[in-house]
Amino acid sequence: MPLILINILGIAGIVVWHFQGSNRPTGRLIVQILFFAGMSSVLYLGGISPQHVDDTNLQGFAALLAKSALVLWWTHLAWTIIGLVRIWLMLNRGPREAHLVRDMTVGVIYPGVALSIIGFVFGMPVGTLIATSGIVAIVFGLALQNTLGDVFSGIALTLGRTYAIGDWIRMKDGPEGRVVETNWRSANLLTAEYNIVVVPNSVLARQALTNLSRPDDTRQITLTVRVAPTQPSFVEQVMRSALQGSTRIVQDPLPIVALKTIDAVAIEVDLLFRIASPADWAAARNEVIDLIYSQCNADGLSLAAPAESLVFASAGTSGAKIVGRIDARSSGAV
Repeated sequence: MPLILINILGIAGIVVWHFQGSNRPTGRLIVQILFFAGMSSVLYLGGISPQHVDDTNLQGFAALLAKSALVLWWTHLAWTIIGLVRIWLMLNRGPREAHLVRDMTVGVIYPGVALSIIGFVFGMPVGTLIATSGIVAIVFGLALQNTLGDVFSGIALTLGRTYAIGDWIRMKDGPEGRVVETNWRSANLLTAEYNIVVVPNSVLARQALTNLSRPDDTRQITLTVRVAPTQPSFVEQVMRSALQGSTRIVQDPLPIVALKTIDAVAIEVDLLFRIASPADWAAARNEVIDLIYSQCNADGLSLAAPAESLVFASAGTSGAKIVGRIDARSSGAV
């Protein structure tokens, strides 16, 4: 009678679990726990061990009931463990990490339960099977070395939460773009040129990555401007007015105008401002350059020659007099 009851509970649990639907994971988990608890209670009250059934007195249909009861119990055990892990992952991890860890859990639980059924229920030796499987695994591991390297690198990147879907990342010796898709083997990056670059996970794991979306999506840009010598406070005011007129840069926090150096030829200014997204850097930089040029013309501020230019001067009684400039990049003589 306990064996019949376990079979009834196991089959009923499968039917009810199926009618719950995949869109109700909590309901499915409750069904799994209830039916598994009922089957375990019947085993305990009937004095039946899930590791071994004394079938010396069981013949024919009774022996079949015993084996099917234990197979159903081990199957429900696997489903219950996977359901608990799935709910825990949904509550404690992001979708990407949860999906990866869930697949890993399924990959461990099902083979373990299958070996338990073979060894405990049917009494077959599993040591030889495990040894044979190990040899086969070594052969496949050597043949799929690069692919497995990508897989394990993907696991490390996912568990380490280096990046997520939608993050903009920059590689040390590789492309820069937004992560639009990840899988077991690679990550797909959407670059600023709207091209999809497929980067293997092993390459991502070996290189230094800069996540431009952490802690937020804003990105700082530094633009250096050289202007003719004049009152430094006036230069700062002109640059700040130009930055305040931009609609493509972030105004909170406020852009920074840093007077870098000053000499007889120019005042060098660093403009530090942030943009809302790394994809907007070109448009924002173009707008700022246009505003700086217009603001300098409006306020009578002249742009200075580049620092690479060489200046020739003739000494006189009244001081140095500038007579010309030659670009050092286009001339081989000084």
